[in-house]
This record gives sequence, structure tokens and C-alpha cells, in this order.
Amino acid sequence: MTSPTAWAVRCAGLTKSYGSRENRVFALRGVDLEAAPGELLMLVGPSGCGKTTLISVVAGILDRDEGQCELFGQDPRALSGRERVAFRGRNIGFVFQAFNLIPTLTARENVSIPLLILGKSRKEAEARADEALGRVGLEDRRTALPGQLSGGQQQRVAVARALVHEPRLVVCDEPTSALDHRTGMQVMDTLRSLASGNGRTLIIVTHDARIFGYADRIAHMDDGRIERIETAVPARKDS
Repeated sequence: MTSPTAWAVRCAGLTKSYGSRENRVFALRGVDLEAAPGELLMLVGPSGCGKTTLISVVAGILDRDEGQCELFGQDPRALSGRERVAFRGRNIGFVFQAFNLIPTLTARENVSIPLLILGKSRKEAEARADEALGRVGLEDRRTALPGQLSGGQQQRVAVARALVHEPRLVVCDEPTSALDHRTGMQVMDTLRSLASGNGRTLIIVTHDARIFGYADRIAHMDDGRIERIETAVPARKDS
């Protein structure tokens, strides 16, 4: 059993709401969640149950209303604005469901952005971007603009961008939703090896039952709450 001080992510009593007074809607209703270094944790449940809100709060994209959330023993909300941005840039990679690629930049340039923000030289950033694109099978599309790529290829560029700076926590919102079965499994193999081989923590929101077996644990959400957490059945490799 992982000790409380060893959790990569440790959240308690998280609440998040939108609107005010009679129009107030709760997206999170007292969520408790932990994830260990090297763990791949999946969040599943019906649309609108709070999964994306939860990972957005964990990643610091949204502020929580109440509760606690520590990453690697640090509460980012206790930091100044500049320190919080720096903490997120060093430690967190986020794969957005909408990709969020910059349309006027090539795949290589999009993937380079996290490294440039961290102060790496353009030469180093682009070299590491090429390596990351190679890991998701897009080494031959590195000079293509997002508009020249299929939805599945854009998804893989978004995954490469989330991994390029080697964050300690990777948060993914439906990373296989735009991918065919074979490509989806390749992406999950990359993510799985990142967790098991490098001690990084992955939290993945998904509706894709094909990838459940890649998880160490699966947290089932409904109506802003985690109802239960179960150990996943190991993935079966198809030929």
C-alpha cells in the first residue's frame, strides 16, 4: 500500500461548481482521489459526470472551490501565479480532447512549445520534438501543419506535445477517441511504457472500453462523485 506521503496526486473533498445561487451547478461533489508514481489511472463514467472537470482541477487549469489537491507533495494553489505556471510547465503534460494545436505552426513546432516555454534552445526543442513525434509514428509528418493532418494524426501530435518535456504527471482527455484500433493501441503502448518504465503518473479520461486493460486502476464516476475504484484486468495483445 502506498504511504500518504508517496502519492503523486492526492486530492480530498474536491468541489467545483459553476454559476451562482439558484443557478449553481456542481460538477464535483467532494471527490477523493489518489494516484501513485508509475500508475496509469483511468476515469470512466457517463458524459457530464465531472471527469474532465476533475482532471482540469488536478492539472491546475481550473481552480477548485473547496478541498485539497497536492501534486508530488505540493499544493500548486499555495504558489504565486508565476510559480504555479512554472510548476505546471515542469511537471504536467495535458492531452486535450480538442487537440488545441496552433494551426499556423507545424507538428514539430507545436510539439516544441513546452520546451521553449521552459527555456530550451530552439535547436534542442525541435530535436526533442522530432523524437517525440517518432514515438507516436509521425516522424514523416513533422513539417505538416495541423490542417494537413487527419484527426487521428492531430491527436498523436497532441500526445507527443504532452510527453516531450518528460512531465511527472500526464493527464489525458480521451486520447484514443479519434484513433483507429491499431493506432490507439500504439498510443496506449507508449503511454503505458511511460508510466511503468519511467515512474510517471498518468490519469486518463476515456469512454473507450478497448483500452481499459492498460490501466492499473479504474475509477468510476457519476454525478460529480467517484463511486468505486477497481483494479483493471491486464490488456490482451491482439495480433
